Amino acid sequence: MEHVLNFIKKNNLIEHGEIIGVACSGGRDSMALLHFLNSIKEQFDMQVIAINIDHSIRANSALDSQFVLDYCKENNIRSYKFKVDAIKIQKDSKMTLEQSARDARYKTFDTLIQKGLVDKIATAHHLNDQAETILLNLLRGCGLSGAKGMDAMRGKTYIRPFLEIDRAEIMEYIDENAIPYVEDETNQDNSYSRNYIRNVIMPTIRKRFRSVDSNLVNFAKICAEDEEYIQNQVEAGGVVKNNEITKIPLSYFSFAPAIINRVLMKALQNYSLQDIERKHINMIKSFALESENGASIDLPFDLKVHKEYDYLTLAPKKVKISAGAYNFQKGKTYIEGFGTIRIVSSKVYNEPKPHSHTIDASKMPAGAVWRFREQGDVFTPFGNAGSKSLKEYFIDKKIPSRLRDRIPVLAVNNQILIVADVEIADSLKVDENSTALYKIHYEKDLF
Repeated sequence: MEHVLNFIKKNNLIEHGEIIGVACSGGRDSMALLHFLNSIKEQFDMQVIAINIDHSIRANSALDSQFVLDYCKENNIRSYKFKVDAIKIQKDSKMTLEQSARDARYKTFDTLIQKGLVDKIATAHHLNDQAETILLNLLRGCGLSGAKGMDAMRGKTYIRPFLEIDRAEIMEYIDENAIPYVEDETNQDNSYSRNYIRNVIMPTIRKRFRSVDSNLVNFAKICAEDEEYIQNQVEAGGVVKNNEITKIPLSYFSFAPAIINRVLMKALQNYSLQDIERKHINMIKSFALESENGASIDLPFDLKVHKEYDYLTLAPKKVKISAGAYNFQKGKTYIEGFGTIRIVSSKVYNEPKPHSHTIDASKMPAGAVWRFREQGDVFTPFGNAGSKSLKEYFIDKKIPSRLRDRIPVLAVNNQILIVADVEIADSLKVDENSTALYKIHYEKDLF
């Protein structure tokens, strides 16, 4: 296994003094990885800790967890055991059982890293896993990004030391070192996509094409090189993210498909989505090029795509909005679906900063309330003598239809005094006779 050690060094997978958590199910691959890393820990002055997660999918999963704990105790390896309910997670979400288990597993790993209990997590993915992943991604309709397969290091915290050795070599290592392991019977359940690839498709292909695994991996390396080059052509400003809202300039859709495809992938990855397929990318591209301003479509990720003047906007489908009205008053007022409005008194006029307004306090009529728009609302914008309907004003200001029901207005009956974080009515403007002022600050949750 000298080449595994060289692979670790070449890719800087482990730094001296680090704490490495090994994702260990008790299966042959993870037990081999745990044994190997523990055998070289002195070379890196590192600590090796086994991380076992019981997904509560199988009746005897607790026995497998106990097997890992017993092995670690016998070999003086620290271990952590966690239990998650992948079946319940699946019922509460729209994910498959595979996705639910993976999601729960990586959330546990992320927590360990965030708490500083480990520096990195090592997983036992090997060359055959890599080939299976590439083929599965291709069958799902991926692009170059999916075709390049797994990296030796994901981010700065997940490492795959076995990625360039195959299953046969791992079995030789297990036999040579008499490493015990358990068999997970769900590995034979071909209702899982991964198992179907592993147990049915790949063995059939290998009968005709013996080098299919290495050929797929070599293909992935070429894809990775091409992907890196194209990614470098994608402008960083192509995707503008603000909280849960992501905007893409419509002008980008005139770019070459290789560029806009990656801009869209970058946008969708803001939402930590799994199983993004080419059909979703094509759906968004067609919508951007063919739909009219103000149109929207649903994505199968609880997201909605809106065409809003010069931008394509991705936003959550459901945003809870406050009902009722809020009195105009000093201090903070939180309006669900918008954010916080903070009002303070002042006698000094300063040019308003972004996301703020300054008004003449003496001109504020009694009974003004914050609410959302209603039929019949009219507004006389700052610097204008004539009124217009609030709907016409929103259109003139190019405020997307998605936002029009989520922007609070200060009103007396149907007379609009302030459109929050947009504009004040001419009747409230500060002049040379203004001595008492209100300064209004807006802290928005979304948009």
